[in-house]
Amino acid sequence: MSDVAATPTDGELESVSLVDLAVARLTREILSGRSDPGERLVEEQLTRRLGISRAPLREALRLLAQRGLVEHVPRRGVRVATLSDRDVQELYELRDVLERFAVRAGIPVAGESELAGLGAALDQMREATRAGDRLAVAESHRAFHVALVALAGNRQLSGVYESILVKLQLYMAINLRREAEVAQPLDGVHRHERLYAAVVGGDPEDVLAVLSEHGARSYLR
Repeated sequence: MSDVAATPTDGELESVSLVDLAVARLTREILSGRSDPGERLVEEQLTRRLGISRAPLREALRLLAQRGLVEHVPRRGVRVATLSDRDVQELYELRDVLERFAVRAGIPVAGESELAGLGAALDQMREATRAGDRLAVAESHRAFHVALVALAGNRQLSGVYESILVKLQLYMAINLRREAEVAQPLDGVHRHERLYAAVVGGDPEDVLAVLSEHGARSYLR
């Protein structure tokens, strides 16, 4: 990644594309489980590794902090965000509430076209699982549940829900890595296939029953 933007002068803006590239690269590293929660992010190391100057890096870290992926610690710099056991428990409880509301509001679906997002995420999950790409697996899990909640047709609900999943994915990535050591690779795919089949069936109570056995709690530390 080359630092294509000149040092900004008064009134100039830093290269947006350069910041976006840094955000995308660091997001991938954090959510893949390569960087553990609490791990310190050293600016000098990051600028060398990413090939950028401090200005776009700091802007990228600021945006990541807004998304809840990193946190600034006074006199200690920046680290990958951490969540306490209580934080994780509360986020899962909130996730459950939002999913249950969305299921009751959005199922049965009005037409098959509304199932496209779920189907695409399931296809991505199968492909990522075959390729052994942990981040892509985690992203497809998130995309599937985002598509499920989107069935409610409530944009504000979807926005809040996605922000919760991003925070939880910090820990889901670690647990998916652990799960891969003891479970069959396609177990996660089969769980989501059962959920998809329940959605197609059109009975919200059936969907909620499958959700209750979906295994999300296994991600609790």
